[in-house]
Amino acid sequence: MSENKILLNSVPVDEVKEAIEKIENAVTSRINATPDNADHGLAQLVLTLIELIRKLVEKQAIRRVEGGSLSEEEIERLGETLMKLENKMEELKKIFNLTDEDLNLNLGPLGDLM
Repeated sequence: MSENKILLNSVPVDEVKEAIEKIENAVTSRINATPDNADHGLAQLVLTLIELIRKLVEKQAIRRVEGGSLSEEEIERLGETLMKLENKMEELKKIFNLTDEDLNLNLGPLGDLM
């Protein structure tokens, strides 16, 4: 049997249908960059990556604070830095007319990026 075939008997039909719908949605909701809107598409991609990294750093910071591995001064600096980054992201989203939904790309079967 070919490795590229799916045995429908082993997977519920609803799950297969749901996976196909997610893939179809991913194709239509990805960044749509054309020569006319390339700067907007590039800004969307870059801000999406920055937002993903910002959220990961924020989660790591929370873990470190809860774990007690940071001094009060480090916690204060970290909080201030994350707040400034969040404010800058809001400013950049306004400049490029982007929303939080625009930065949350659908990755098909993997689900939403954020």
